Formats: sequence, structure tokens, C-alpha cells
Amino acid sequence: MANLNFVVVFLLLSLFGSSPLGIFKPSSCSEDQSRANIKCIYTERQALLSFKKGVTDHLGRLSSWVGEDCCQWRGVECNNQSGHVTKLDLSCKKKRYRQLCSFGKISSSLVHLKYLNYLDLSWNNIAYLHNPGVFGMLENLMYLSLFHAQFPKEILPHLGNLSSLMHLDLHRDSFNMEVPDLHSNSFNMEAENLDWLPSLSSLRYLDMGGRNLTGANWLHAVNMFPSLHELHLSECEFDCLPPSLPFVNFTSLFVLDLSKNQFNSSIPQWLFNLTSLTILDLSFNSLQGTIPYNFVNLRNLEHLDLSENPYITGNLPSLLGNFCKLKTLSLKSTNIDGFLDNFSTCLNNSLESLDLSLNKLSGNIPDSLGRLQSLGYLNLYCNSFWGSIPPSIGNLSSLQQLDLSFNEINGTIPESFGQLSKLVTLDLSVNSWKGVITETQLKNLSRLEDFILTTYTNHSLVFNVTYNWVPPFRLKTLELESCLVGPKFPLWLQVQNELVYVNLKNVRIADTIPDEWFSRISSRLTDLDLSNNQITGMLPHQLVYPNLNIIDLSYNCFKGPIPLWFTNATQLYLKSNFFSGPIPSDIGDLMPCLQILDLSENHLNGKIPSSIQKMVYLKILYLKSNQLSGELPNHWSELQSLQVMDISYNHLHGKIPRSMGFLSSLSILVLSNNHLYGEIPSTLQKCSLLSIDLGGNRLSENLPSWIGPNILILRLRSNLFSGIIPQEWCNLSFLHILDIAQNNLFGGIPDCLNNLTTLVYSNNIDQYNSLDPDLIYIEKAIIVTKGRELQYDTTLKFVNTIDLSANNLTGIIPDEITSLKGLGTLNLSMNHLIGKIPDNIGNLRWLETLDLSNNNISGPIPESLSSLTSLAHLNLSFNNLAGRIPSGNQLQTLNDASIYEVLKTSMVEMILKGYGSMFALDLGLL
Repeated sequence: MANLNFVVVFLLLSLFGSSPLGIFKPSSCSEDQSRANIKCIYTERQALLSFKKGVTDHLGRLSSWVGEDCCQWRGVECNNQSGHVTKLDLSCKKKRYRQLCSFGKISSSLVHLKYLNYLDLSWNNIAYLHNPGVFGMLENLMYLSLFHAQFPKEILPHLGNLSSLMHLDLHRDSFNMEVPDLHSNSFNMEAENLDWLPSLSSLRYLDMGGRNLTGANWLHAVNMFPSLHELHLSECEFDCLPPSLPFVNFTSLFVLDLSKNQFNSSIPQWLFNLTSLTILDLSFNSLQGTIPYNFVNLRNLEHLDLSENPYITGNLPSLLGNFCKLKTLSLKSTNIDGFLDNFSTCLNNSLESLDLSLNKLSGNIPDSLGRLQSLGYLNLYCNSFWGSIPPSIGNLSSLQQLDLSFNEINGTIPESFGQLSKLVTLDLSVNSWKGVITETQLKNLSRLEDFILTTYTNHSLVFNVTYNWVPPFRLKTLELESCLVGPKFPLWLQVQNELVYVNLKNVRIADTIPDEWFSRISSRLTDLDLSNNQITGMLPHQLVYPNLNIIDLSYNCFKGPIPLWFTNATQLYLKSNFFSGPIPSDIGDLMPCLQILDLSENHLNGKIPSSIQKMVYLKILYLKSNQLSGELPNHWSELQSLQVMDISYNHLHGKIPRSMGFLSSLSILVLSNNHLYGEIPSTLQKCSLLSIDLGGNRLSENLPSWIGPNILILRLRSNLFSGIIPQEWCNLSFLHILDIAQNNLFGGIPDCLNNLTTLVYSNNIDQYNSLDPDLIYIEKAIIVTKGRELQYDTTLKFVNTIDLSANNLTGIIPDEITSLKGLGTLNLSMNHLIGKIPDNIGNLRWLETLDLSNNNISGPIPESLSSLTSLAHLNLSFNNLAGRIPSGNQLQTLNDASIYEVLKTSMVEMILKGYGSMFALDLGLL
């Protein structure tokens, strides 16, 4: 865009530099003196005062319009000889005041400025014109700018009277809406036709970008301008780009901007008759097909932008070698593929910017890239390049920004990289780098500010830099994730004192970090990630980080107390270290803006500080696997944003506070493996709970019947609950994990379990897709399946389980349970169930674990059991079963000693352990 603006100014300078207007020509001292002696024409002064009287001037922009000489008034210029007003600049210059830039009504007095040739009302809001034809009556007007001005569309036909007009700017910037749309129906300029436009026979510059021109025959209109130099029609909501023209008349065009429309056709052939074009912008459309070879006709092109056209396909055209004047080329996000051809020698001293990112290019980066000695910006992000960076890259002596991230590069970084002395931003992240980085690749990068180098393959890229080496650069961004930097924390990192963003995750540092380093980087730092290393030692007692947003020191060997962080950070991760002592009692005062607090898997003790309630933005509280004691805080009403609370595996005691019901946003509650007692407070039904895990406590009373209908996971195992399983739970249609094992429950299994529709249709993925992905990622649960405890986290949403084991349940296994076709684990063991195994048990086609052991079940094993092709664990022991064991390949592959013992080898008698239950099985079936 900067290059485009430069060309625009250059063209306008060429256009107006010698004209009587003197619009762009800086005045000399003598001219300023002569202007001071000019007295304005009385009638024109009166016209300006009449204009001032009729407008609303909130900002006092016309406050200088007093006194006799109007030529000295702000925004007014007069002809040096005649004294006539020739220029009126009333644009709203200061961005911060643009909300107030409104003249309201404009009178017709401007028509008395007969010699006015320049009028700029940019960034104004014109609600009403006494005469919509007032602009059309300024017959000498050569320059008119209503850039981002709101005005009645009725003025447009009258602009056709301005036969001397050379510059018309009606642009409306939709991304910069400081000026409000008062009376929006009047201000939205929807021009169904542009019949007035061809009358502007002198037009050289036209910008109607951002205006709704849907339905207008724009191409016919602009084709009437043989002398038009610049045409800007971006964001005009066009959807049709005519493929051909009977004749092409606007061949003097230097600049054509049709970006950000809705064109969905191929690139038209008439475009290639515009051989004078130096700037062509067709970006952000839906153009289709390949890039035509006829582009070779546009040999004067300096700036070509076809980016963000995702339906352009085919190979990168070799015709690019014909653009010997080309300075910038962007084919970003155009879906082109193939290999990079050798770059033409004619581009050696012209091409300054090349963006081929977000495409399907592959192969090696060609060695001929080194010919582009003027290249300052190179972006090959998100392609499929492989191999190594060619050594010729060292020839790119002008290169300032290089982005090769998100490719498949699996080679080395050459020593010649160190020759890029002007490099400021380097992004080589998310590749599979290998080899060694030494001082040679870094020693001349004196301007480097952003150094981003990460690798998929752990530690395949080694920094072999002398410990005491001091680099010439001072970085703002440092990201070396998964490279091998350690085990020492080298001096070249210690001297970086201007850092804003730091990511040294998984770089194998096993060293202490000097306190001074934390202090040096404190003033500017926004993100600090030192996770997944083996960094030792204690952190400074107090740390002040005014701009810090994210702190991640998890999975290290830090020890000692948690430091007093004075910061407005939103995320703090200290998981899996050796921090000890209590959580700072004033943590809520020190870090009031926290949204995520993760202190899990440390050696913290003491009580949970009540100051946590001051973290009013807190969304995730993770304190699991510590040695915290005491009772849960009783004040939770301020934490209305809290969505996840995990304080499991601690030594908490007491009751669950009723005040937790104030946590209206709470989705995941995990308080398992503590010493909590009493009932589950009914106030929790006011929360938005999706997952409840209170297992491994001493909770008692009846199971809560009020569990909300959106619950996904309900885990209450290993408590002291009594009573029956609530019939209301059959309405939990989204439930996919139900674990109430090891309690004192009695009564029968509800015969309405077929209403658990997620377990019937196995559609729990749909429910998780609608949740906050952060919540899904962090949630973990230990599920008893396949005869052992397994921990699930990211795959938890795929687990479908019912575990009612180790209770005092009676009655039969209801047939309705066989409707749960999505069930993966069914454990009803260690109860007092009677009756037979349901005949349709084979309907549970995804069942991997079935445990009915230690009951009083009788009768035969259903033949349908052999159709459970996913079955991996089966336990029917200690029952009163009889008859033949069903044949089937799945049963043949089971090899679990807890299922049966072989007693004889001919007509084999099988005993499923306990109670002498006898089965006959033909030899060889197992």
C-alpha cells in the first residue's frame, strides 16, 4: 500500500505540478510574502461567511474566519494575482476528532466562488444540501475530494456538469468508520447507474472505492475516459467482471484497483490491452481459473496483487520472468501449486517484495532466488517446500523480512545466512530443521529484532554457540521451541534486554537463570514461555511485569515459594514444578486480571487464599495434585466468569460450600480425591455444569436428582452415597460417562436408560464441538475400563462408559440397557443382580469392556455375545451361569485368566470361576 500511495502522489505531482492551480507545488518565500498582500474579493468573502453561518462547527474549524482578508483564513487559498478564492480545504485532518466532523447543512453560497478549482471536504458528515446541484455549479472545479464523507446521493448526477474536473475522490473506507452514518438511508450512496460519469471528459483520477455500486455498468462508464490515469473501485460490491469489451478506450490507465469485490469469473482478456499499467490490484475477490499467459503484455507492471483469490489454480506461471520492472508481487492465498521456477535475471535489480504464502507450492527453494538482490520482503509461509535453504540466500543483501514458516523444510540453514545484515524479521517456525547453528549464521545480523525458529522434530537443530559469545542484535521476539539450546542458559540469551515475546519451550535448558535476566526483560515483556525444560533454582521473590500477559514456566524444576508477581497477566502456568509453601495470601491483589491460574502438580500447602475471589476475570482454576488443606473458601460470588475448577488430589476437608452455586458459568467441577464430606449442595444446579467429578471423597446422603440436562460427565465413585439411582437421570440425554461405583446404593437399575440418547447414537462429538476448545483440552478423567484405571484427556470425548460396580444394586439387568449401542464400557460387577444376561447384549456393537462378575446372574450366556467384535475384556466370573460358551472369533481371541479355567481336554468342561457353574465347549473352539 505504501508503494501504491507513492505512485499516486507521483502521478498527481506530474499532473498538477505545472498547472495554474499550484496545488501540490510548495510556495517560495516571495510567494508567501505576495500572498500576505492579497486582499480577497468582497463577494467571495461574503459567500464564505454565508457558508460558515449555515454549518454546524463543533470543532471550531472555521473560528479563524474573521477579519477582512479571507485569503488568510484557515483552509482558504487565493490566486496570487487576482485574489480570487481558488482552494478550499475543509477536510478533517486529525483522526481523533473525526467523530465530531460534521457540517450538517451546507448552503448554496459556494456557487459564488466562481474561480474555485480545489475543494476538499474529506471526513465530513454532510446531512443536507439546500441545493443538491451546488457542487455541479462549480464549473471551474478541477479537484473534488469527498473521501470518506457522508453525503446525500442526490448530488451525483450533478457532478456530471464538472467538465474541467480532473480528480474525483468519493472513497469510503469501510475499515475506518470514525464518521457516524447519520440517517444511513440517505448517506449510503447506491448508484444503480453511472450515466453522469462519462461527462467528466477531463478526468484523470477516479476513486469510488467503498461505495455500493451494485448494478451499475461501471466498465462501460470508465471505458469512456481515454485520458484516465488512475481508477480505484475497491469494495464496490461488484460481482460481475465482463469477460470482453468491443473496444478498449481507457488505455492510458496507470493504476487499476478492483480489490475487495466479489468477482467470481476468470481474469478477462480486455485487461491485457491496458499496456500502460504500472499498478494492478485484483486482490480479495473470487477469481477463478489459471493466471493467463497474456499477462506478458503488461510489461510496465511494477506492482501486481492477485492475493486472496482462493479459486485461482494451476502452476506458478513462468511468464513472471517477463516483468522486468516488477517491484512487488503478491499471489498470497491463490491456491497455485507446482515448483518455483528459476528466477529471471531481468528481475535482479527490480523485485523488492515477493509474497507466495498460503499456496500449494512444493519442491526445493531454487538457488536462483539469490539473484533477487533488491528483495526486501520474502514470504513463502504455509506451502510444502522441502530440502534446505540454498546457500545463495546470502546474496539477498537487501532482505529485511523472511518468512518460511509452516512448510516441510527438512534440511539445514546455510552459513551464508549470516550475510543478511539488513534482516529485521526472521520466521522459520514449524518445519523439520536439522543441523547446527553457530555464530557464523548469526554474527552479522545486527538489525535482527524478531528471531522465530522452531522445529517439529525434537532437538534436531542444535545451537552450538560458544557460551560467552555476545551477539550484535537485541531481539524483541525470541522463539526457539524444540531446538536444542541447553543445557546451559548461554550469554547470548542473557544479554537480550529488549525482549517483548519469549518462547524457549522444550529447548533442554537444565540450568539456573540469573535473577538479573528476569529483571532486565521486565519492562517490555508481554509473553514468557520457558516450559518443558529442566530449569532449576528459585525465582526472584518479587517480579514486576507491567505489560506481561502470559507466563508459562510449567514442567521444570523450579523450587521454593511462588514469587510475588506484580502484573496484569491473564494466564499463569506453573504446573509440574517443585514449588512449595502456601499460595500467596494476596495473590488476588497481585494478579487481578488472571483468567487462567494453573498451580497444579507442585508441593504447595496451606489453605486456598480467600483473595482468589478478587480475580473477577478468572475462567480456569487448576490447583490439583498439591498438599492443600483446610476447607474450600466460602466466598465465590465474585467469580462469575469461572468455567473450570480442578482442586483434586489434595487434602481438603469439610463440606462443599453452598456459595459455589453463585458460579453461574461453571462448566467443569473436579474436587475428587480429597476428604470432603456431607451432601452435594443443591445450589450447584444454578451452575452451567457439563462435567462433575467428586470421586474419592466421603460425600454421603442421596444422589442428587437435580443434575442438569446438559451434563456430559458424572463421576461420583468411591464415596458414601446411599439410596437409589434417581429416575430423573434417564433424562440426561448428553451424558456419556456415568461412574457411581463403590458407594452404598441399592434398588434396581432404572429401566429407562435407553433415553440416554448420546449413548444410544454415540453422537457425543457433536456436543463437544459446540464447547470452548480450551475447556475440552484441559479436562482429564480417570476411567476404569479394560480391568484397570486409565487417564483420558484429549480423547475423553470419545469415551462412553457406565460403571455401577461395587454397590448393593438388586433386580435384573434391564433389557433397555442393550439399546446403548454407543457404549464402550459396562461394569455392573460386585452387586446383587439376578436374572439372566439380556439376549440382545450383542446389540452393544462398540462394547470393549463387559464386567458382570460377582453377582447372582443365572442362565446361559447369550449367543449374541459372540457378535461383540470390539470386545477386549470380558468378566462373567462368580455368577450362576450354565450352558455352552458361544462360539465366535472374538471369544477365541480373549485371553483373560479371570474368565475361565480349562479343566479337561476332550469334551472340555469350562468353569467360569466361582459357584461351580458348568459349561461345555467343543475342543478347538478356543
